[in-house]
Amino acid sequence: MHIQKVIIENFKCFKGLFKLPLNQGINILVGNNEAGKSTILEAIHLALTGLLHGRYLKNELTQYIFNSEVITTYITELEAKGKNALLPHILIEVVMAGDDIAEFEGNGNRERAKQAGVSLKIQFNDKYQDEYEKLVQAGGIKTLPVEYYEVHWSSFARDESITPRTIPIKSALIDSASNRYQNGSDIYVSRIIKEFLDDEEIVKISQSHRQMKEYFMAQSAIQTINEKIRKAAKITEKQIELSVELSSKNAWESSLMTYLDDVPFHYIGKGEQCIIKTKLALGHNKAKQANMILLEEPENHLSYSKLNQLIDDIQTEQSEKQLLISTHSSFVANKLGLEHLILLNNQKAARLNDLNPKTQDFFRKLAGYDTLRLILCKKAILVEGDSDELVVQRAFREKHNGKLPIEKGIDVISVGTSFLRFLEIAEKVGKPVVVITDNDGDITALEKKYEDYLGPNEKANIKIYYDKTVDTRRGTSDAKPFNFNTLEPRIVASNNLAKMNTVLGTSYTDIEDLHRYMKANKTDCALKVFNSNEEIELPDYILEAIQ
Repeated sequence: MHIQKVIIENFKCFKGLFKLPLNQGINILVGNNEAGKSTILEAIHLALTGLLHGRYLKNELTQYIFNSEVITTYITELEAKGKNALLPHILIEVVMAGDDIAEFEGNGNRERAKQAGVSLKIQFNDKYQDEYEKLVQAGGIKTLPVEYYEVHWSSFARDESITPRTIPIKSALIDSASNRYQNGSDIYVSRIIKEFLDDEEIVKISQSHRQMKEYFMAQSAIQTINEKIRKAAKITEKQIELSVELSSKNAWESSLMTYLDDVPFHYIGKGEQCIIKTKLALGHNKAKQANMILLEEPENHLSYSKLNQLIDDIQTEQSEKQLLISTHSSFVANKLGLEHLILLNNQKAARLNDLNPKTQDFFRKLAGYDTLRLILCKKAILVEGDSDELVVQRAFREKHNGKLPIEKGIDVISVGTSFLRFLEIAEKVGKPVVVITDNDGDITALEKKYEDYLGPNEKANIKIYYDKTVDTRRGTSDAKPFNFNTLEPRIVASNNLAKMNTVLGTSYTDIEDLHRYMKANKTDCALKVFNSNEEIELPDYILEAIQ
């Protein structure tokens, strides 16, 4: 079984209704800051466990989990309409699919459709209506009156007696960027390890833990200390003594600590914590139960090799698990597969599930390409290499009063020779993109390469810029003809030998020697062009692309 869809209404950054269908296996959430990635993970975990930030929501209800715009609207309406102002609510629904979930099936959901799932609703409790109206009349409400709210947690079959134990899908929320401890031990690790154990093993641990009290109390040093306390404590006739905490049958959960190589878990590095938590969740012994692993930004605190190891573990061990992963890392998205990607933007979700399989495989095997830079920027300029990127940055800066492209929300991305694969992504997500490329002396071949984006096939969001003329000059001192149709010769052609010597700090008297120097030192020359205070004429096709 798995989660088929999550519905969120008025929770944190989500104003109004938001619906997100999920893949049965891997789901990768990407989006800019405040897009709602973490909120989706929290919402699913809350609906399945009743926990928010490690605490039961019923005991920690606050107005700050409501969408701020919804609260502002309520306060404004309250001033205008009084008690008739619409009190906001929060709704989180998790729709499940699979076998053995009939007891969670019904129409007790927002869509009133026969489905299986869990609903968590935070709403005004009508029994406080009279008290609320008096408060409104007195003008005493300036914030959301959450003291009059209640949490309804039920199955779609309208059963309100559900508990995390009865819900068939178990969730594990793993955030390597935060640590939440209970008596020094990580709550999540303790819970996962407990779930690895069967009932008989838990009983044995509990009994062994109780024996600690007997051993502790039998120590002569402890007996001496307790005798001293009894003699000194004259405030009561009852016996006062130090002992081991055994107030509940599960006291061992909070007093025992997880160790790694004799080091308490919370003292090891956060990256190692993330790996251990994830592998514990993937290796859960209740594999026949559907489990949802919610993993937030696994790239935090991990080196390249450790991150690669973690992703390999996820790919090989998640066969019966459903994963929802938020990330800002192109490497993570590429390795796990761009076909699983969900792009969040303005409470809408776009997918790349129909990306060409060859493109998916290309980025999975060459995961270092910055695909998320393209996906998350406002606009993009695609170039071949570092030297092109520096020259384009210089040209942009001159046209925009010293502002670099990134300061305007435009990312200049070096894509090597993989222009078409990046353009396929840009086409799927509707990203405004221009390509700046050399014609290499063969315009026919170039136009054939980009035929899906030129002429009658031109896309509204994708433009290709290149020099429309071919320089037919031939170098005389090289074994093979020199290509004058790449970036460096075009810059020289737009200026002159003296100007380029000044810019580059060279003193060539033969222009062919200058060409060979620039070809052999492409990035260094581009950096000098970028940093130069000289006025430099740059090729028209670059300026047109920037315009």
